[in-house]
Amino acid sequence: MSTATPSLNQLLADLHAERVRTWDAAALQVNIDQRQRLVDQAPAQPFVRVGDNLGPFTLLKVEGGELDLDTLVRRGPAVLVFFRFAGCPACNIAIPYYQRHLQPALHARGVPLVAVSPQVPERLIEIKQRHDLTLQVASDPDNTLGRRLGILYTFDDASRAAAEAKGSSIGAVTGTGTWELPQPTVVVIGSDRRVHFAQVSPDWLVRTEAQPIIDAVDALLTPSQATA
Repeated sequence: MSTATPSLNQLLADLHAERVRTWDAAALQVNIDQRQRLVDQAPAQPFVRVGDNLGPFTLLKVEGGELDLDTLVRRGPAVLVFFRFAGCPACNIAIPYYQRHLQPALHARGVPLVAVSPQVPERLIEIKQRHDLTLQVASDPDNTLGRRLGILYTFDDASRAAAEAKGSSIGAVTGTGTWELPQPTVVVIGSDRRVHFAQVSPDWLVRTEAQPIIDAVDALLTPSQATA
């Protein structure tokens, strides 16, 4: 019997399989169609790319205070992981997975890992508390950085109607008042303020595994730092 640790994408596939078993077929199809639409549109989107130069930005730490670009890359590279919001089921699989399989390696290398969502800090802190995260969690106010990176999407009509039928909107959940969310994205920023790794996941049930992120970070470090 195999005892291998499931990959992040296997855990997300398991989530989808559970939904197939338990969700109403029409509700499931709305979810599938929204994700497929984003996948189909992705080739034409101006997503962040390797080599992009990032200008200054400021994130809001969920515990209070600010986190800016200069602070993040002062001693070397930094990793940003964009996710949708604290109550997103897939995010509650992905972010704890990065805590277990990415955060220890980055911490040993002295590289900050920040999970970023547009949700307002007083609501976003829930995911950090729920999973006792040691990685940093920060709010991207008004989706400012997400918009600059070209990673935002807006709920399609069917998804919006489904949310409204339940008496809620994503803007009310996040506290942003809009229907925009970031597509899950991983960005490795070097001390030169340039992007050295970027991967956007239009289908939020398919996300970047930990090892390619570690490899991208190691490519920016000295051999002794990379084997810390």
